[in-house]
Amino acid sequence: MNWITNYVRPRINSIFSRREVPENLWRKCDECGTMLFHRELSDNLNVCNNCGHHMHISPRDRFTALFDGGVFTEVAVPEPLADPLKFKDQKKYPDRMKAAQKKAGEKEAMLVAAGEIGRTPIVAAAQDFSFMGGSMGMYVGNAIIAAAEEAVKLGRPLILFSAAGGARMQEGILSLMQMPRTTVAVQMLKEAGLPYIVVLTHPTTGGVTASYAMLGDVHISEPNALICFAGPRVIEQTIREKLPEGFQRAEYLLDHGMLDRVTSRTEMRNELITITRMLMGLPPQIVGDLPAPDGEADAANGGNDAAPAPSAKG
Repeated sequence: MNWITNYVRPRINSIFSRREVPENLWRKCDECGTMLFHRELSDNLNVCNNCGHHMHISPRDRFTALFDGGVFTEVAVPEPLADPLKFKDQKKYPDRMKAAQKKAGEKEAMLVAAGEIGRTPIVAAAQDFSFMGGSMGMYVGNAIIAAAEEAVKLGRPLILFSAAGGARMQEGILSLMQMPRTTVAVQMLKEAGLPYIVVLTHPTTGGVTASYAMLGDVHISEPNALICFAGPRVIEQTIREKLPEGFQRAEYLLDHGMLDRVTSRTEMRNELITITRMLMGLPPQIVGDLPAPDGEADAANGGNDAAPAPSAKG
């Protein structure tokens, strides 16, 4: 046996022909440190299987899981002025926008879509915290107005997923003006008698909390989400006192009456279907291909009851 031919050469070939393992196959949970396989994490909507920690999820992935069959239609949003204040800090605002667009894979911090959840037509809007901290600028204001107008036009409820660090400083006073603009948009829904449901995700802070994020008919939050105007550290430094445990977290706000529900992301879709159909005066959700409830069957027949069957007794 030639040990160079039979052992050394195959060993060298195996080393140089070894395939590189992608670095993004595993992700470490920020809360408990568990290593999570990327497919299992994605299937669980970026919620840790071990501790239930809710990681960031993009609006597009959220909508894919939310809408029936992952099918939705994007709602067009008017484009604002690109750089109204000619703002420059460490880099120019347009350059910062290009970097954010490349990182998030979206053109701005909010996505608006229309579709069905549990066969219930809705309009939905979601903020992306990975896009400049989900900051509220003119585009976000335009997006919420577009979502409200689409909901009113189609007669559908609006569901909004908030996630923001506040107003966008690069747009100055123009970003703060989105607070009253979005408040007017919410009022349009109320005047039309359409439900406005807000799902607060981690984190929802600043001017977003002070406007459209807290004006819903129903407020739901994902577990342990930070929801506030000023952060806990700022408050502690201002009042020079230690804040209660879990202060400004979703569970604390639920206990103190600022939220209606705290619901896991994996259960959020069914929760929203139930609440939406209830607020719209619709019968319970149709599961799978079961026959429609009597109320929907009657509506499909124009509200005419079928003639009663003749009595067997004559």
